[in-house]
Amino acid sequence: MARETIRDWVRSLERAEPTEQWTMLCFFAGRRVAVAEDELNAAVRRAELLLAAGGDPHRPLDPFGRAATALADDLDTPERRDDLNGGLEALRDEVTGLRGAREALGLLLADADLAWKAYATSLLAEALAGE
Repeated sequence: MARETIRDWVRSLERAEPTEQWTMLCFFAGRRVAVAEDELNAAVRRAELLLAAGGDPHRPLDPFGRAATALADDLDTPERRDDLNGGLEALRDEVTGLRGAREALGLLLADADLAWKAYATSLLAEALAGE
């Protein structure tokens, strides 16, 4: 079976909702962001509690919801935002010729707060997928 590339994943979300596109792009860009495992685990646990307190913990994640914004606030530093921005910049080649993804990436690069919340959403989604 062929190995899927970042571009394959991005292409698969070309017509997805914007929040899904933002989350996926920030998931890949966030591989450059260094967060200590114990700090990340504690912040994710707190976010999961907020998610559960808000109702169904398996509902679609919202970058503007309490859980994602709390996680974003817990992990926010200027250095990490710079790392995320560098990761987003590195995705430019992956979105060439993909109109929706290119527009989503442009928006993330123009709005650091949105990008940071989408990154937090990707961390929360990854943690929930692992459970």
